[in-house]
Amino acid sequence: MQESADRRSAIKLARDTFLRSGRTETRAVPDIVAASWLRSFSAGVDASTAQAIYHNDLDVTGRLVRCSETAIARLGDEMAEMPLSIVLTDHKARILWRSERDRGIGRLLDGVSLAPGFNYAEDSVGTNGIGTVLESGRPLYIVGPEHFHEQLQPFACAGSPIRDPLTNRVEGVLDITCLSEYASPLMHSLVRSAAHEIEQNLLVDRSQCQQALFEAFVRVDARTHAAVMAIGGTMVMGNAAAQGLFEPGEQWAIHEHARYLMTSRGGPADRIELPSGRHVHLRGTRVVVGADVAGIVVVVSLVEAGSAVPMSQAPVLAPALQAGAGTAMGPETGAEMRAAAPVVAEQPTRFGDGRSLLWKRACAGISEALVAAEPLLVIGESGCGKRSLVADLFERVVAGGRTREFAAEDLGDLHAEEAARAAVTERTLYIVSNINRLDAEGVAVFDSFLAALAGSGRPVSVAATVSDADLDSDLPFRAVLSHFEKAVTVAPLRHRTEDIALLVTHLLRGSPGQRGPGVSTAAMRVLSRYDWPRNIRQLEEALAFARLKRPVGEIQPEDLPGYCHSGAQRQLSTLEAGERDLIVTALHDAEGNRARTAAMLGIARSSLYRKLKSFGITAA
Repeated sequence: MQESADRRSAIKLARDTFLRSGRTETRAVPDIVAASWLRSFSAGVDASTAQAIYHNDLDVTGRLVRCSETAIARLGDEMAEMPLSIVLTDHKARILWRSERDRGIGRLLDGVSLAPGFNYAEDSVGTNGIGTVLESGRPLYIVGPEHFHEQLQPFACAGSPIRDPLTNRVEGVLDITCLSEYASPLMHSLVRSAAHEIEQNLLVDRSQCQQALFEAFVRVDARTHAAVMAIGGTMVMGNAAAQGLFEPGEQWAIHEHARYLMTSRGGPADRIELPSGRHVHLRGTRVVVGADVAGIVVVVSLVEAGSAVPMSQAPVLAPALQAGAGTAMGPETGAEMRAAAPVVAEQPTRFGDGRSLLWKRACAGISEALVAAEPLLVIGESGCGKRSLVADLFERVVAGGRTREFAAEDLGDLHAEEAARAAVTERTLYIVSNINRLDAEGVAVFDSFLAALAGSGRPVSVAATVSDADLDSDLPFRAVLSHFEKAVTVAPLRHRTEDIALLVTHLLRGSPGQRGPGVSTAAMRVLSRYDWPRNIRQLEEALAFARLKRPVGEIQPEDLPGYCHSGAQRQLSTLEAGERDLIVTALHDAEGNRARTAAMLGIARSSLYRKLKSFGITAA
């Protein structure tokens, strides 16, 4: 006991010295704690006044909480005699759940905001048994003066990361906190055991989705002699017919389109042209587990190129299958599939040029509506090129036509008389962007214009763009949808990676001082692997950023923003994004040598590897 008290006194003295000088000069402080103090200090955490940040947008009923309930209950029973609290956080150190049977410890923790909704990241409150666990990626036992913040000095905490057994990604932290006087090294062992139990529950939970997909695949395969494929997450399966009928590049194209059907609106049935020129029908079944779509099973049938079969006549399987539980399946060889469908740089002449099925289909639908002067609604995610595509295609298909463009927020100049004033001989297209942003006044103006246009007899037509995220809402814009005769969906960039090379070349040719293709093969690979959550607008920003770093010559991978190198399956915080960019820069400076990169960043190689995996950094 005396030895423990002496050690804590030495650590307290070392902490006071560190706060004054920024240095730790004693072996009494564990290396991992000293490193955490330094990170906390560098992040600007004030050891006496810092406050945890509150968030009200947490998923407190999701998969992690669901899989933790039994483990937390068991842990609470095992430690029922101790005045402690059990805390569960997400991967950003935000507290999802706190459980205790002693009201006294609960009141004390409320006093330091260790409560649901608050963020206990290291850059927010300094060294602690949650944020430091996430930073180090390992279980930790933080006692008394090892905490960076003064208000946390009375407490001891043992925390353990919770990893998804399949992806190895840290999903959250399980933490036990009590007053230092009740601290016991046993806490460290118990919290690790409980975290492991949660990880096993995550594995079982994930297997339910995989097993449901497998069972659906087996049922569909038993009913048909056609090619059957199942796609979900990182998993794909195919029967013997699928393997024998389609080459790897064709399989990849089917997988990609099946993923699109799985997440898009409407029935999961379609006809597509494969890279080889062959045509197939896809008839799909979405497999649902609880509220989540686990995957899709598709029956793939070859058709003759000239035999147009209306999709309304194509048999569609049941829209969804409810789930069972079971085992996992093998991973998709996605890299091999993508390699079979390489991205090849070409010389586009217009924005509307593209090679993907979804882009060609959108272009055909829009062009048809423009030629017929049908009121057109263009649907898609923000930044996917809806307005630019409509304007480009109108210029192509209507000789001598003109366009007038309006944003939904600024319809002051769009009056009912506008249609009547249009010249009889000049085809005019009015493009109104983002009508989902119309307020009640804007809807009234637009409705009046559309009504006047319908009865004017003038060669004037209208196209409006809308975000697909708002289609199911009750926003005011829905009052004008009855004026439109045709709707076309523009797919997001992540579902048409074949178009990225064409699009990159087009965007660069349109930038100041750029005369031709200026992207290296390696940089194009990086661009093609990224998901582009903000679509073409984000791609344009990335190229502008790269051009600032390399005004002439070919853009190289190191010129691209750090997020382009990230395959992380989660939204990174501002701090995480900054850290990711520093790592990418250091990797390039070290020519990909990870040992040198870790030394340059002043972190352990194990920490670097963990961050590379967490941020999805795959290229240097």
